[in-house]
Amino acid sequence: MKNTKNRARHAFGLPMLISLVIRLQRISYGIVCCIALSLMLALASSSEAEPHTHSISKAKNRPPTSTGEWVRTSGPEGAFVGSIVTNGTTLFAGTSAGIFRSADNGASWIASGLESFSVQALAVQGSNVFAGTSGNGVYLSADDGTTWTAVNNGLTRPAVLSLLVSGSDLFAGTGGGGVFRSIDGGISWIPINSGLRGLIVFALTSNGRALFAGTGQGVFRSINNGATWSAATDGQDDVVFSLAVIGTDVFAGTDDRGVFRSIDDGATWSEVNSGLTNEIILSLAVSDRTLYAGTGGGGVFRSDDSGSSWTSDSNGLANINVQSLRVNGGNLYAGTSGGVFLSIDDAATWTSINTGLTASAIVFSLVQHGGELYAGTNGGGVFRSENNGASWTAVNTGLTNTIVRALAASGHNVFAGTSIGPFRSKNDDASWTPLTTGFPGAFVFSLYANGPNLIAGTNGEGVWFSSNRGMAWIEGNAGLPARNGVRCLAVSGTTLYAGTGLTGVFRSTDNGASWTESNSSQMAKTNVLSLAVNDATVFAGTNGNGIFRSMDAGATWTQVNNGLTNLSVRAVAMAGDALFVGTAGEGVFLSTDNGDNWTPINTGLVSMTVRSLAVKGRNLFAGTDGGVWRYAF
Repeated sequence: MKNTKNRARHAFGLPMLISLVIRLQRISYGIVCCIALSLMLALASSSEAEPHTHSISKAKNRPPTSTGEWVRTSGPEGAFVGSIVTNGTTLFAGTSAGIFRSADNGASWIASGLESFSVQALAVQGSNVFAGTSGNGVYLSADDGTTWTAVNNGLTRPAVLSLLVSGSDLFAGTGGGGVFRSIDGGISWIPINSGLRGLIVFALTSNGRALFAGTGQGVFRSINNGATWSAATDGQDDVVFSLAVIGTDVFAGTDDRGVFRSIDDGATWSEVNSGLTNEIILSLAVSDRTLYAGTGGGGVFRSDDSGSSWTSDSNGLANINVQSLRVNGGNLYAGTSGGVFLSIDDAATWTSINTGLTASAIVFSLVQHGGELYAGTNGGGVFRSENNGASWTAVNTGLTNTIVRALAASGHNVFAGTSIGPFRSKNDDASWTPLTTGFPGAFVFSLYANGPNLIAGTNGEGVWFSSNRGMAWIEGNAGLPARNGVRCLAVSGTTLYAGTGLTGVFRSTDNGASWTESNSSQMAKTNVLSLAVNDATVFAGTNGNGIFRSMDAGATWTQVNNGLTNLSVRAVAMAGDALFVGTAGEGVFLSTDNGDNWTPINTGLVSMTVRSLAVKGRNLFAGTDGGVWRYAF
């Protein structure tokens, strides 16, 4: 089962983001890179003739201070639900903004803690509920979700992607640390990875005889409670997102190869995809002999014959990016990138059950345009606010893919970069047109727009240029490393900068006709997530190495991290002499001395994972895992 396709067209939780990196590693000579989340450009333009200044505002009247306070805007709404579990009569949903709880089968929800964390996994052991978070380890509630306590002693990898209760033991699958086991209800953990090559563990299950781990390198099996592991997939190395068991059959849901079944404890596997029109299997669930599959972009499928054939109706399932599934009696719950849905008729019809589920969308990208603010989300498409976030309106007509990693604006046009390519909306219309003529169909990570010129940075296909607002495209990758991901773009005058996923910064002075490496020794193998430029001064935000600054247009670089306590910098924005950065887990930092020193400005900010920043007048907007926040400076 070799991975032969590249169809990442589904909304991203942490597992999907790691999957993208795994693909990039395989085509990039095995270089190890960390989880890469792209910052998007925050651009503004008052006319097509006016040059765009990347992530820069000219607000210079008074310097920003660190004494302001963040305020959550009204959205955009769209809870990303990565996990669902039941504990007696209580239903729990793990979302991008903590945990929500329902005592009436999802008819209504209340917030139940961990609001600052993205919850990837949930499990129940007796009366205890465990929550696995994307970067803060495991939390335990012994009072039905009223309070939560961190239980991370020995858990050296805090990105928890999966949890499993098997007998009296608790297992945690992590992002890069393999599997951990606790025999004392989470009080302490030990790694159990002997023989486990795939240390990114998306899924765990047990059939009573063996443990199975779905990893970035296929399925692994343990017959001694995790003491040792062996590959259970006869050489297949597909990314395995989900696992399920029916009787003696084990099922594996893969990144883009559909479902595989083993009838011999994982010794051999066969594809079981007849009728399965979407083969990105994010979740699996079982009810008696019925198997359900939640897909990345195709809704929910059902099989009544152990996967030999599949059917799908998904009527009423308004969001078809199904991250999690849970069966409870006759109820089937689907956690999506836009909330929770309920089916009581074997996945034939669905009803939205999101009253009180107020978690906001994951916001990948922000751009201001003509006094309006646009937000690109993870599975909810584009939202627009005309009043600094007091209200948001979805503007998605014609936007056939709603994973919007990049936004840019120029003149009367707004551009959106999605996982299937770029789109354009013009004249403040709420409709979109695909810009795919000559475009490779790659995931667009970054965009830059100025007048009729549009530049797109992609995952694996380099940089592409259009001189007619995206109506036609030409490739511009001479000198760029083959198959690298271009996470971010910035332009100053005639110089174009590209931040890559594995090889630092590259620079072009001939409109992309050719590129040259623009790195210091420290920068050469960094994952550059964000860029901002003002004349010859360039700032590069990296994953794990903080901020680098160049004062000579990228010829030389210096790390400038004094006071910056989180070195995963996903967003950079300028406002006059002020420099703002958004980090992965510790909010926003401010520098007023060109990056020499940094001060946190997080009063009031609950959602501390910041993916994008935009400056609009005297307001700084942060796109986070919990919607958009505003900081008046």
